[in-house]
Amino acid sequence: MNVGTTPSGEPVERHVLSKGRLRASILSYGAILQTLEVSGTNVVLGYPDLADYFTRSRYFGAVVGRYGNRIAGGRFTLDGRSYELPVNNGPNSLHGGTYGFDRRVWQVADVSGTSVTLRHVSPDGEEGYPGTLDASVTYTVDEDAVRMDYRAVTDAPTVLNLTNHSYFNLAGGGDVLGHVVRLDADHYLPVDDTLIPTGELAPVAGTPFDFTVPHRIGERIDDPALGNGYDHCYVLRADRGSGASIEVVEPTGGLVMTVTTTEPGVQFYTGNMLDGVATAYGRHAGLCLETQHFPDSPNRPDFPSVVLRPGEEFTSSTTYRFS
Repeated sequence: MNVGTTPSGEPVERHVLSKGRLRASILSYGAILQTLEVSGTNVVLGYPDLADYFTRSRYFGAVVGRYGNRIAGGRFTLDGRSYELPVNNGPNSLHGGTYGFDRRVWQVADVSGTSVTLRHVSPDGEEGYPGTLDASVTYTVDEDAVRMDYRAVTDAPTVLNLTNHSYFNLAGGGDVLGHVVRLDADHYLPVDDTLIPTGELAPVAGTPFDFTVPHRIGERIDDPALGNGYDHCYVLRADRGSGASIEVVEPTGGLVMTVTTTEPGVQFYTGNMLDGVATAYGRHAGLCLETQHFPDSPNRPDFPSVVLRPGEEFTSSTTYRFS
C-alpha cells in the first residue's frame, strides 16, 4: 500500500504482517517498524503520518546503518586507509551519518502475509563508507514473536553494524520507568562524556548497571554514575544462544518481552532525550534494545570485528517474543 512520498518524491509503501495476536506495520522508508500490536496494544513508538518521520523522528523503528551507534570523531582506518564520515552527534558520527539507512527508501524484494524483505544497495562512498553494500532485512511475524533477519554483501572491504531502533513501551502509553528489565550481561562498556566507549569492559556487579537480576528501570536511573540515564552497550553472555538474553516485564498488565540475538551486545537506551515537544513523546516514553556490535568498533581492534570483506556474507538475527 502506497502511503505517500518523501520530500524528494520517492514513493513509500506500508506492508502489514499478521499472525495470531501479532500485527506489524512496516514502512519501506527507513525499513521502519511503524507499529507492533500485541493483542491490539501497540508496543512501539511511532507516527501514523509518514510526514512526521521526516522531521520529528528519533530513529523510531528504523533500521540504522551502515554503522549503528557511534564512531569517534567521524573517522576510522581500514587496511591502512582513512575514511571520514559525517559528524552528526557532537564530535562523533551516529547511526550511519546525516543521511543513513533510516532516511533511505528501501526496495521491497519479497512480501507475504507474515513476512517482508526490504533491500537497500548502498553505493561506494555513501556517507563516507567504502564499498558498494547490498543489504537486506526480513521482518517475520509468528504467533507470539517478530524476528528481524539481516544479510549483507560488499564488493570492497567495509565496516557494518546494522540494528533496529524501535522504542518499546509494553503498556502502550505513559513512561517505562516501571518496566522491569533483566539482561544476561556481566559487563558493560563505560563511555566518555560524548558516549564513546573508553575500551574497558567493566563488571556490572555492585553498580546501577547490573540487571543480571531484574530491576525496575526507574529504580536507579537517577544515579549520577549513569549520567543522563541508561544509554550504554552491554556485553551479552557468550551462551546467549541457549535462552533469552534480555527480558522486559510490564508489571501492571503482565506483558513480557524476551529478546534473543546472534549479536554480541545490546545498546540499552531509556529515551532520555525525548522531549515531548519535537518528538510528541516525553522523556522515558520508550526503551530501546538495539542488538548490535559495540560502538566505535572500527577504532577498537580489541572489540569483536565489524569488518565485512568481498566473498563474505554478513548475517544477523534478533527475535522479540511476547508472552
